[in-house]
Amino acid sequence: MAASIDALTSSTLKCLREGWWNDDFTEFLTETLRPRPGNRILDVGCGEGTAEVRIARLHVSQIRLIGVDLMIERVMVARHQTAAHNQRVGFTTADACHLPFRDDVFDSTFCVAVLQHIGDVDAAVGEFARVTTAGGRVLAVEPDNRARYWYSATAAGVKAFEMSARFFAALAAARGDVTDAAVGPRLPALFARHGIEPLDVRLFPVSQTRLGMPPGAVWARRRASVEHAIEQAPTEAVRALGREYLGVLTAYAAEATNAGSAFVEIQNTMLFATVGQKTG
Repeated sequence: MAASIDALTSSTLKCLREGWWNDDFTEFLTETLRPRPGNRILDVGCGEGTAEVRIARLHVSQIRLIGVDLMIERVMVARHQTAAHNQRVGFTTADACHLPFRDDVFDSTFCVAVLQHIGDVDAAVGEFARVTTAGGRVLAVEPDNRARYWYSATAAGVKAFEMSARFFAALAAARGDVTDAAVGPRLPALFARHGIEPLDVRLFPVSQTRLGMPPGAVWARRRASVEHAIEQAPTEAVRALGREYLGVLTAYAAEATNAGSAFVEIQNTMLFATVGQKTG
């Protein structure tokens, strides 16, 4: 699975959920969930309805797709997207840790890049188990946000990566972000704790390679993203760190320009797709 990622604008994959989807991933999703006529399938953290649109295009008759998301704005977009494709899908706002459904009602439950946003992952997985029928599939696809590979051909590039990690970590701490950065590889143990037998773990690399000097738009986007983060920072200490980071970015852009065709930048991280089956 290929997607555009940039550790210099975010130390996690939290902002890239929609960019992960391609045909191969949709095929994996449907093979795992095994939709059959009459099935009820729940998407926790549906975002803007990407999964619903892609699954519905498979034309499996009489399946019932339900998507929930914490943000009403995303639910409204998802409703519009599926309506535009003439698809019958149900959406509602809900907290993953308190799903508004009775026990044992869904044949499959899945989430993609959702648990990395949640402080109480244990409670969310418990809810997945509760609403899924015995023998039903549960799928969670999450990254290990602590394991980011970075290579740059310039010294300023190495420093920029180090500064980005410091700045975004300080920003998260100042905001009280207590989410689990390494939730992806922990999922099999969490599944087992809640009566979901782990069946498989599939790894999906998410990577990007730049050869030759990146265009000006790349640097402008990076600066704009960091400037926005600085504006949102709750303390002067974090804002000062952000301004220091902007200086390093400027130096990195200059070194990349000087390197010309010899410039290279490589990024990679990993998604862990854990498949489980609820025990009887």
